[in-house]
Amino acid sequence: MDSLEERRKRLEEGLEHAQPKGEGTNATGAGDRAGYNQALKISSEFIAAVIVGGLLGYLLDMFLPTKPWGLVFFVLIGFAAGVMNVLRVTGKVSSPHPVDRIGQHRNKDKQ
Repeated sequence: MDSLEERRKRLEEGLEHAQPKGEGTNATGAGDRAGYNQALKISSEFIAAVIVGGLLGYLLDMFLPTKPWGLVFFVLIGFAAGVMNVLRVTGKVSSPHPVDRIGQHRNKDKQ
């Protein structure tokens, strides 16, 4: 039994020297919170776009005789807008700078 206790103590000492103090704890850092914040922002923008599209379609169907089609169409438009927002936030698609749009219009006028 003494040999097991001695081995355990040597192992604990070796682990204390190998791992600096403070590591191994489950404290969340600022980097973790930044990731959660970005995930919450992305998901809320996506959900908001789908909900706004659905509400617009529902209101359109209430005032016009297009019963299911306004809702279906605008939910799909909201879904597409939500996907575009997610792609913009993640950097996969960038929106053109307003100056670039002006330059494109001028080039079309010259042709």
